[in-house]
Amino acid sequence: MTLDVHTLFLVTIYVEGILGLLLLFVWAQNMALRAVCWWGFAHVTRLASIALFGLYGSSPDLISIDLANALLFTAFAMTWTGARVFDGRPVEPVYLVTGAVLWLLVCRLPVVTENSDLRSLIIAGIITSYVWLTAYEFWRGRSEALVSRWPAIVMFFAHGALFLLRTPMIALLPSVSGSEGMYGSVWMTVLSFEALLLTISSAFLLLAMAKERTELRHRKAAMVDPLTGIANRRSFLQDASMLAKVHLANPRPTAFLVIDLDRFKSINDRFGHAVGDRVLEIFTEAARKSMRGSDLVGRLGGEEFAAVLADTSREKAVAVAERIRETFAQMAQEVDGLPVCGTVSIGLVHCLERALDVTELLAQADHALYYAKERGRNRVEIASLDMTGDRKKFEATSTSSVGAIGTKSAA
Repeated sequence: MTLDVHTLFLVTIYVEGILGLLLLFVWAQNMALRAVCWWGFAHVTRLASIALFGLYGSSPDLISIDLANALLFTAFAMTWTGARVFDGRPVEPVYLVTGAVLWLLVCRLPVVTENSDLRSLIIAGIITSYVWLTAYEFWRGRSEALVSRWPAIVMFFAHGALFLLRTPMIALLPSVSGSEGMYGSVWMTVLSFEALLLTISSAFLLLAMAKERTELRHRKAAMVDPLTGIANRRSFLQDASMLAKVHLANPRPTAFLVIDLDRFKSINDRFGHAVGDRVLEIFTEAARKSMRGSDLVGRLGGEEFAAVLADTSREKAVAVAERIRETFAQMAQEVDGLPVCGTVSIGLVHCLERALDVTELLAQADHALYYAKERGRNRVEIASLDMTGDRKKFEATSTSSVGAIGTKSAA
């Protein structure tokens, strides 16, 4: 077989069918991937369209041209709809069939019926619109860190641009010797080959995007506390270790906080675990309101949390800790109409050293937290340098809610 438009036509039919079934099979394995379902049916619909195009000359133009083009537009509209669904946007049923309906209406007009170039421009315009809308939908969701999103954007935009140039290129480039009409155009062969490549590459890129997102969400789920939405223990310790490596190259004063909700078991016993979960969510909200976006915060487990405040003075760190304590006390005074009166105790250690020993600093902040509990809860205690052997000496420098505890190697 020679590489002409007719050969590519037959190859495209097989490719569309195989890729459509492949995408639908992937969707059947995981029906949460609704976008993949749309993309699979888009290929199947395009297969039906191409099959009808193949009946040209042996069936009425209403079937081989008008209906075939209507199905082709619908297929591209389904690809665009899949892109919308992929990024959580609603299906637009009206726009899904707009191209097909518009074509079936205008192709009945005498001015369109008698002018093949005008028909080609209308076809190219409708397809380009849907292809560029697909590229735009992927562009809108670019904040999601999917590497495969970018080649998909470029590919769909380039394909739309090439399709828009289809009619003028067919008119300008020479025909293949012995052939007539648009099927004899060199550009028609080029476009058919480009469309085949797009079909194959787009299917695999769309599958790659779906797979990449699934893996990304699994990784995120493994690193995020499902109740509060902040880093879990593993993720927090990893982020703190990464911060320590950055700190080694560019030292800045850093504070570590360990935070514990006071009498949390009593809250669960008195008001139920649902209210207890709500209290944990309220604390997370209070912490986020009281800290900078660049600060680290995570749930170590149960009702215990930790935070790292990079590039902050001792006074500012104490102010942040106090703000967390006061904000939470206000927000948890009453929860769902119940007098919870939630409070927190906070242990803080401030470090000026070049190297940050995350484990040691958290241990020191935890000692300060233990002292805050001993001194009545609902307070902030600060670790100081004073320590003799294994016996901690507590330096009472507190006001009503802030104190200091002697520990090792903090500043």
